[in-house]
Amino acid sequence: MPARLRRPRRPLLIRWFSRLVLTAILTTYVLLADPPHVWAVADIPTVINNLRDWIVGLLAGLATLFLTFGGLRYLMAGGDPGEVEAAKRALKAAATGYGLAILAPVIVTVLQGIVGAGGGGG
Repeated sequence: MPARLRRPRRPLLIRWFSRLVLTAILTTYVLLADPPHVWAVADIPTVINNLRDWIVGLLAGLATLFLTFGGLRYLMAGGDPGEVEAAKRALKAAATGYGLAILAPVIVTVLQGIVGAGGGGG
């Protein structure tokens, strides 16, 4: 097959990184999977608190992933303006993710107040 008709291959680092991310996600899922009897919860505040913890964990994990990816991309940019911009976008996404992770407990507290699932003994 002529060289001009071949599909360009992804760089080795991108293939390696995508496999690493997929492996990390699957490993995390398997390690954190609880037996179904643990999921049975009797009250709404416990469900909301567990949901908050999951949201914060996911956001912080994704933000860390974007921070790492953006930092590596910035280091390997070699002065290429397009790569530097892509790295800056990834770093901005990481900052947004960390901001949302910090705000998630506040949002959940507001939702608790709206649905009346606050800690009041009523």
